[in-house]
Amino acid sequence: MLMTPGVGFFYGGMVRRKNIISMIALSFIAFALVSIQWILWGYSLAFGPDIGGFIGGLSALMLNGVGMAPGPYAATIPSYAYMVFQLVFAAVTLAILTSVFAERVKLSSFIVFGLLWTTLVYDPLAHWVWGGGWSAALGALDFAGGTVVHISAGFGALAIALVIGKRKGFGEYNMEPYNIPMALLGAALLWFGWFGFNAGSALAANGLAANAFVVTNTAAAAGALAWMFASWYKGRPASLGVVSGAVAGLVAITPAAGYVGPAAAIVIGVVAGLLCYWMLLYRTRKGLDESLDAWSIHGMGGLWGAIATGIFATTAVNNYSGLLAGNVHQFLVQIVAALASLVYAFVVSYILAKAVDSTLGLRVKDEEEYVGLDISQHGERV
Repeated sequence: MLMTPGVGFFYGGMVRRKNIISMIALSFIAFALVSIQWILWGYSLAFGPDIGGFIGGLSALMLNGVGMAPGPYAATIPSYAYMVFQLVFAAVTLAILTSVFAERVKLSSFIVFGLLWTTLVYDPLAHWVWGGGWSAALGALDFAGGTVVHISAGFGALAIALVIGKRKGFGEYNMEPYNIPMALLGAALLWFGWFGFNAGSALAANGLAANAFVVTNTAAAAGALAWMFASWYKGRPASLGVVSGAVAGLVAITPAAGYVGPAAAIVIGVVAGLLCYWMLLYRTRKGLDESLDAWSIHGMGGLWGAIATGIFATTAVNNYSGLLAGNVHQFLVQIVAALASLVYAFVVSYILAKAVDSTLGLRVKDEEEYVGLDISQHGERV
């Protein structure tokens, strides 16, 4: 839960002053929205009885049959605890997706889109990986959400950016972040919250959780340093780049946290920091206004992390091995599962964005964008 306002502060610090409140509010709204959706039908779609390997059934609507006793997905904790743990995963994923809505989308349209996206993109992907769907049956590994959370949000953001278009004035004048210390605070909350995200996925206070904790911190540090030195080589090491590199490392280690050791975490973090930095530069050169880089950091970082899991997984941590241990099959399975999630998230997100835009309209009016969403959508100012 701490990660969701962390995303809000991270994003809020990177927009212009007239949109800070709006950006932070989107994360809080995402959390509230998904909290209700998850109880009404989301949890059932993700973790209900399997239907064709694609989606869960509706037997757990309104948490029917979910209670205080341990359940089929968590023998060590109450079903309610597992349910709410998964709820915050879903909520932070929608919060990450708000990157592409920055400074130009109507609040009402975001709410409608958010409900549709969580239901039709996130819930099926969660079922594929964690709810007994086809990806799990194939043997794909995703300890804490590299595909479910980061590939879905990142490539979903890329698809939406192609529909929604650029902010007014993008590429014509400088849109500098207004409050970098706020963004740094948000990144700190993310870094700390990620320990619960990854280590908590062990569902017990045990050695696997401790390993996930250690490799999570290690990859974050490696990503931060890699991005810093890469940007330093090109000019000056901006503080925002350092924390962006840390987030890239955190994203990449997420699917691998329960399967790799500290040495592999360093490699995963370094590659993530460099890759995501290059992808951000590529996006900038192409003039794509995916405003706050969910695609270049979460999408590409998640893709690398999913593949890296198939490279570095070791039986020294868990009962799985990867390419370096001679398991070519696991490596290929990771690629298939990651690419399938990528394509599904991109295509369905694009269709949903087109549908909402053609009915409700995604963008605010030009004059509302000019004065800023803080005033035009919330009637507030910093």
